[in-house]
Amino acid sequence: MAVAGPDARPDYGEPVTASADKRECRRDLWAVAGAVVLFVLAVVVGRVVNRTVYGYEGILRLAWPPLDAWWLPHLGPGTPAALVVAALVVGWGPAAARRLPWRVLPVAGWGAAMAWTWSLALVDGWDRGVAGRLTTSLEYLQSVHRVHDLGAFLRDFTHHILVGSPGLWPAHVAGHPPGALLTFVGLDRIGLGGGAWAAAWCITVGSSFTAAVLVAVRALCGEAPARRAAPFLALAPAAVWIGVSADGYFAGVVAWAVALLALAATRRTRAPRLTALGAGLLLGWAWYLSYGLTVCVVLVAAVLLIARSARPLPYLGVGVLVWAVAFSLGGFWWPEGYTTLVERYYQGAAKVRPYGYFVWANLAAQVVSVGPAAVAGLRRAAGAVWPALRGARHTAPAGRGALAVLVAAGLCMVLLADVSGMSKAETERIWLAFAVWLLPACALLPARTHRGWLAAQAVVALLVNHLLLTAW
Repeated sequence: MAVAGPDARPDYGEPVTASADKRECRRDLWAVAGAVVLFVLAVVVGRVVNRTVYGYEGILRLAWPPLDAWWLPHLGPGTPAALVVAALVVGWGPAAARRLPWRVLPVAGWGAAMAWTWSLALVDGWDRGVAGRLTTSLEYLQSVHRVHDLGAFLRDFTHHILVGSPGLWPAHVAGHPPGALLTFVGLDRIGLGGGAWAAAWCITVGSSFTAAVLVAVRALCGEAPARRAAPFLALAPAAVWIGVSADGYFAGVVAWAVALLALAATRRTRAPRLTALGAGLLLGWAWYLSYGLTVCVVLVAAVLLIARSARPLPYLGVGVLVWAVAFSLGGFWWPEGYTTLVERYYQGAAKVRPYGYFVWANLAAQVVSVGPAAVAGLRRAAGAVWPALRGARHTAPAGRGALAVLVAAGLCMVLLADVSGMSKAETERIWLAFAVWLLPACALLPARTHRGWLAAQAVVALLVNHLLLTAW
């Protein structure tokens, strides 16, 4: 006899029998097992390659491949807080997500994500885990004092990217457009200088992706999947790298750009044109934070496809153009900066890091960034993508189909970045802006299993943060 289980709702497809439900759950576990094998294989092969070719941190330029980390089991002041936050979200997160008024839920999710991120960062201690993260010789804060005249800074920015150039920028400054450094210059100018304020900025903006993704999922896919995804967004293993890295900040900016675009495209706002303009301003700013974020056009296309609307495009384009014109008139030409960066990239570790290893090991690193629940959710989403795209010619994808298209766009961004060869290692951090869009796939898992999957997510993050000292 058919059993109306947790998936027996219009948003998630037809009711399934008990035996079919068990079969699907077994397939989820097999998918996770395959992902674990991929990660273990990346660890084993990486260590063998490093030790037999160049020695410690050898050709891969990583101490603990495929992650940019060092083996260092440790506890810290954030350990008790991390355990408490994990227990609260696992125990009460799903129920709270169902019952809280919608206007409260995104804020509550953001708050939980901030608590999770701060506690994980503090496992490494205040200096090593928070205040000192963005003050190392490779980071942005080392160059804040060099920016006095904005025009001169923009005109000369590209001249300090290549190795051997006078006044060579640190690795992270050279590897990004000037918007990234200007963010921390701006914080310094308003009295929020130093590593602690920079870390607080990155954690606050980075963890806000939780609220932004919830807003986007509700607008595009419905409130039910957004509520189901909320605890998984709040307890994402990606928080290990959001706290503290500038890439977490970048992910937050992109997430809010997409959220505003989703609201504008679905007309869930009283001012859709102004909202689309805001989305364009955030998206354009993101492109001047990191060159790689240009692949977010895939996510933009998915949002417009799901909404079956191109009405926001002119206003989105104007918003992007504002930054392009401003930076170009100021003296920084984005294409020149990117081509110079590519040359710099192959002056460094990328010159020796083998593409043949990282093209698959990069994906293995995402297993710990998004966690096992997202892997299982992606497996469930896979079967709904093509029917949703095929039906999009006649009607807008909805519910499960819309969610599948959205997470498929996130996966496409990861794959594009991967095959480009411009992301060899460190992708657990660099791809945060893409990875957070895989997390809504967790909404497709049966509700009765959510606590178990949330516990698995928490365990992954806690193990990574307590067994390894992550870089950057």
